[in-house]
Amino acid sequence: MASSLDVHVRICGQEIIKYDLEIKALIQDIRECPGPQSALMELNSQVKEKFNKLRLRIQDLEQMSREQDRETDRLVIQTETESQRRQMLRKATKESLVQTSSNITESLMSISRMMSQQVNQSEDAISTLATSSRTVQETNEEFKSMTGTIHLGRKLILKYNRRELTDKLLIFLALALFLATVLYILKKRLFPFI
Repeated sequence: MASSLDVHVRICGQEIIKYDLEIKALIQDIRECPGPQSALMELNSQVKEKFNKLRLRIQDLEQMSREQDRETDRLVIQTETESQRRQMLRKATKESLVQTSSNITESLMSISRMMSQQVNQSEDAISTLATSSRTVQETNEEFKSMTGTIHLGRKLILKYNRRELTDKLLIFLALALFLATVLYILKKRLFPFI
């Protein structure tokens, strides 16, 4: 019976060592994982699963220590159990650090995505501003050419107004001269004595 219990203790110890190595390998995989976030979460869930199995094996070892008849065997198994508990506690601390690191990585990836979106929006805004600036410059050039045309038109209108005024004055003077000539001729013909 005691040898059967020793076999169970050894098997339990080997399983504890196996889970310990698997947890270490998974933690190393998490450290080297470049992403995406889903891969990190999958590795993290595997670590939790191995921790649960490790915890159960340590509880089994503790139960076996209580079932020992000899005090020396009980003390050896209890010492081993305490040693495994301390190691598990250190691993749990490492797991929480890995979880924190995973959360920080996720936050950094989120910030990186947000910054990328902001850069894209800034590029779009700059492109829109450049297009608007070009449109304003083209409109300004059109206004300048239209201003030149308007000034030329104004000069022509003023010139035509002056010419019209001059033409009216000349017509008036010509009409006055004509009427004076007609009156002079009439006076000479009808009233030669005056």
